[in-house]
Amino acid sequence: MTGLGAARRWLAAWAAHLRVGDLGVLAAALMFSVGAALHLWQGGRPDKAIIKAGGKVFAEVALTAPRIVDVPGPLGITRIEVAPGRARVASDPGPRQYCVRQGWLASAGAVAICAPNQVSLALSGQRADYDSLNY
Repeated sequence: MTGLGAARRWLAAWAAHLRVGDLGVLAAALMFSVGAALHLWQGGRPDKAIIKAGGKVFAEVALTAPRIVDVPGPLGITRIEVAPGRARVASDPGPRQYCVRQGWLASAGAVAICAPNQVSLALSGQRADYDSLNY
């Protein structure tokens, strides 16, 4: 309990130095940070799917109409399903199915990689979402 009591005394001493304007500045900074995160970390609307096999572009498909693309790889056929505004890896012969489990990709910059079969699906658009590679 001494640790909790010390924390309360420290918090009370710190809060005694705050003024109304300080609280307003902290609230404004918090609102700005949340607003910026919601606006800047939001991917744009994708316009096409780029499908690669063996590191080379296999197909570029517009995301305007439903379509199924079968992509050959070393392990077999990877099936990619395209629907208006989104795409997914419907089936893959790889052992762990990570790219299939990602489900529907719907924002620009989203990527699904089927590494064992050397197939990848990427959505591109005007504004790409930020990720760890381009951050």
